Amino acid sequence: MEKILSTILQRSSVRSFTEDKIPQKDIEKILQAAMAAPTAVNKQPWEFIVIDSASLLFELGSLLPYAKMAKFAPLAIVVCGNQKNMLEGWEESFWIQDCSAATENLLLAVEALGYGAVWTAVFPDITRIHIVRRVLELPPHIIPLNVIPIGVPAHEKTPKNKFNPKKIHYNKW
Repeated sequence: MEKILSTILQRSSVRSFTEDKIPQKDIEKILQAAMAAPTAVNKQPWEFIVIDSASLLFELGSLLPYAKMAKFAPLAIVVCGNQKNMLEGWEESFWIQDCSAATENLLLAVEALGYGAVWTAVFPDITRIHIVRRVLELPPHIIPLNVIPIGVPAHEKTPKNKFNPKKIHYNKW
């Protein structure tokens, strides 16, 4: 239990990486952790695009305003929602929560394995969605939620202490 809490509290956004590659076995562990996330009605509306092509990483990093670090990362994973696996009606937007939970699991697995990563938003910005769809040749029913550059941190990570007791309310406001 202490190891899990330590991983959560040590996680921080990493925006610069060494050139070291991430072994395939670790990529699979990261994806297994992502897919272990909770999901509404077990719909699992997620899809993951693993990018290790330097030219694609450079293109995404050049075009997405908050993903510039992808240009120099050895790996990125794009978390997407698959409209064919989403709930219907007002519950359709649960895909965002499901894919966000998968993203957090992914980020925690990256931390636990000793790597670094940063969540860069794509959805709901239409321009960014179009960029990612075009560059990665996504079909129309796939919605990119984010791009997560991943690698060995180039610098020592310093997690932020975000705990704030003033944001805690018991029973009522």
